[in-house]
Amino acid sequence: MSMEYKLLDSGNGRKLEQAGKYRLVRPALNAFWAPSLPEQEWRKADGIFTRNSGSGGGKWEWKGKVPEQWELAWGGLSLLVKPTSFGHLGFFAEQKDNWQWLRETCNNLHNPETLNLFAYSGGASLAMAQGGAKVTHIDSSKGMNDWGMQIRKLNPDIPETSVRWIAEDVFKFVKREIKRGRKYNGIVLDPPSFGRGTQGQVWKLEDDINNLLEICKEITDTSKPYFILFSCHSQGFTPLSLRRILASVFTEKAEFSTGEMTVPESAPGKVLPAGFYVRMTKK
Repeated sequence: MSMEYKLLDSGNGRKLEQAGKYRLVRPALNAFWAPSLPEQEWRKADGIFTRNSGSGGGKWEWKGKVPEQWELAWGGLSLLVKPTSFGHLGFFAEQKDNWQWLRETCNNLHNPETLNLFAYSGGASLAMAQGGAKVTHIDSSKGMNDWGMQIRKLNPDIPETSVRWIAEDVFKFVKREIKRGRKYNGIVLDPPSFGRGTQGQVWKLEDDINNLLEICKEITDTSKPYFILFSCHSQGFTPLSLRRILASVFTEKAEFSTGEMTVPESAPGKVLPAGFYVRMTKK
């Protein structure tokens, strides 16, 4: 079994992580407090990522030789880490509780058809598959989908046929599903603040989320129990605003739960906040 991921500490705008065998320091822009661990613990890092000022990228500085990729365990999955030029590792640790909720929800729905939009490397897709769902995974990057397929192979409890991996613009895919008359029993969205589609289409969360949710409703099988999980890392949104956005489109009487996504630290009772979510379940 791979080593677990651990968030060891955070503070001064950074986080100290034990990512399997390797200790890393990455930015955590909302960690305004002082670190709990002494500086000597931070100096043990194998890799430090520093953002470029004024751009989305940055650079890694490595002590010694570190492989391009390695495995670790987190949130009920074996994952494949590949540090990127944007400082990402290939998974978002704060989604752990959402993954468990998806497993339980899909299991209660008994083999639902589900859709994961802006699906990245597929943590949510694979968690739904573990709950018995037939999952359609949509990300505009073929490279991210290939990454997700590699992760699926590390989890032999997940059948190869349980996830369809599709590289396509989210809006184009959903509109085509509407024309096909395809319906889903669950939809997961973790949209970026800004992005471009496969043909240069511009996505801005504050401008486009309502339109996206409207067309998502058209492919939701509202005649049966269904769920929506909408998570967000963008400034200006809160758990209550996410709930209000979702409830303004999916107007049926349903159960809602909202909250902050967090990552627990090694020190008891301390967590790093990292975004928001709203969960909707229609029985």
